[in-house]
Amino acid sequence: MKNYIGFDIGGTFVKGGIVDESGKLLVFDSIPTDTKNIVGDLAGFANKLIDKAGLTPEKIAGIGMGIPGMIDSENGVVTFAGNLDWKNFAIGYELSAVTGYVVKITNDANAAALGEARFGAGKEYTDSILVTLGTGVGGGIVIDGKLFSGRHSQGGEIGHMVIERGGLKCTCGRRGCFEVYSSATALIRDTKRAMIENVDSEMWQDYTPETVDGLTAFSHAKTDRTAAKIIENYENNLVCGLVNLANIFRPDVIMLGGGIANQGENLTKPVQKKFDSELFAHGLGVAVPIVKASLGNKAGVMGAAAYAMDEIK
Repeated sequence: MKNYIGFDIGGTFVKGGIVDESGKLLVFDSIPTDTKNIVGDLAGFANKLIDKAGLTPEKIAGIGMGIPGMIDSENGVVTFAGNLDWKNFAIGYELSAVTGYVVKITNDANAAALGEARFGAGKEYTDSILVTLGTGVGGGIVIDGKLFSGRHSQGGEIGHMVIERGGLKCTCGRRGCFEVYSSATALIRDTKRAMIENVDSEMWQDYTPETVDGLTAFSHAKTDRTAAKIIENYENNLVCGLVNLANIFRPDVIMLGGGIANQGENLTKPVQKKFDSELFAHGLGVAVPIVKASLGNKAGVMGAAAYAMDEIK
């Protein structure tokens, strides 16, 4: 049975693992991210994972990597990764030269989407979309079991679909992006603002504007009107983006990941109800269930390995 190494590269840590052809995660670990010495570190990390799994180097069929930013998957080049300070970095070629393995790279959100589609909440479906609700809004699209990432792998930027023309400014430079209204960052921003405007809110009993997090409004929504309004507005914005995606792709399922998705049915149930009422053709067309992603912080590693499985012949 072939085995593949998957790396999920983040600004603070690199998560890594070895996945076999059946989708079993044999080992999982992490190392600190050192952007200046990344190739050497990854080569050493690969050897560590191989030893930990009790394998020999010959049992590894290749390496897949999920990397944040704009990725040229065909050529193994990171075109731009702002958080890592990389531009036109041929990391695939360099890591291959050091390790001797074939190396394939994709965007980190795309890797997570493929991981969930192949081994997680989407494994029973052919077409799926993952939407991650974290610091930003990311995700990926899987069609007929294969990752769809657009020309030169530079598409699938789910978070930068505009849902309010002329709205709040996004870090990408445009206004009104899905990310600006449906990320955890957006929820925290709106919660702080609402607390300042409503000093009688119950949220003040447990939080100050400085200690607000993505759970603050959810934890008080059943008893506090201000918190309930924040959540309703958040759900409405989220539904707007999800319906747009569903109307374009009509996937079998939409999976929600990231910290906000840990609310589970507290989030998915009301969102599903609103989503169903706004989806094109309403109940006349094929339903699109909205579910919580299941792989957690392992999705990127498993998806990166799955990407290598698909791309290495």
